[in-house]
Amino acid sequence: MTDITVAELRRIAETIAADVGREAGERRRSTSFTWTTKSSHTDVVTEIDTWAEEQVVARIEALRPNDGFLGEEGTNRPSETGITWVIDPIDGTTNLLYDLPGWSVSIAASIDGQSHAGAVYDPVRSELFSASMGEGATRNGDTISTSPKTELSSALVGTGFSYQSVDRGPQAEALRTILPEIRDIRRNGGAALDFCAVASGRLDAYFERNLAPWDSAAGSLIASEAGASVLDDGLSVAVAPGIASSFIALLERAGA
Repeated sequence: MTDITVAELRRIAETIAADVGREAGERRRSTSFTWTTKSSHTDVVTEIDTWAEEQVVARIEALRPNDGFLGEEGTNRPSETGITWVIDPIDGTTNLLYDLPGWSVSIAASIDGQSHAGAVYDPVRSELFSASMGEGATRNGDTISTSPKTELSSALVGTGFSYQSVDRGPQAEALRTILPEIRDIRRNGGAALDFCAVASGRLDAYFERNLAPWDSAAGSLIASEAGASVLDDGLSVAVAPGIASSFIALLERAGA
């Protein structure tokens, strides 16, 4: 990567995530829209999702015509530059469908499978989270960092559940071990913003199994740059450093 810096990639992600996110919010408020399902009857995709992915791709292409793309709604193009944009046009689509907060636009610039810059825009709260490798994380331009939590028993933890009913039983069973050891569980509905919640201290930890690359590409970088311990080996984890070892041990005991 010789023609652009990570800071410049970050600015592209910030601008486009915010612009498309604001327009998606307007579409959610002002127009009716159609929707269908994908991997299961609970896995929803709306016409706002497909519109948003088309918009993100077109706007990046206008600036970076030879970069690659990997999008949740089917965009898949190899890169000629070494940079691939990993896009979740609407993360938390079920929340959007029900007019709940917790959905976002997530864009990351990946090199060799690793996110180097990314942004997540929350249209409901008008919040823009972003990070670039080695340069920290921000919310609306202000530096953010993880919570100073050191006691697992008072940790507020976010999680998410599979769209596949066969996986939900074991996920619920794991909570039987986890819940007595922490303050409480939150299920907000969007992985990207859950990572950002850890990054900004709104959650002390977050875990979820079998995330797709677009679910975590921007959010995990933002959490990491804010100081979180971030793991991804089938189970994605972002946790404040002061409780990282005890939380990961708890997940292992729970079979999460």
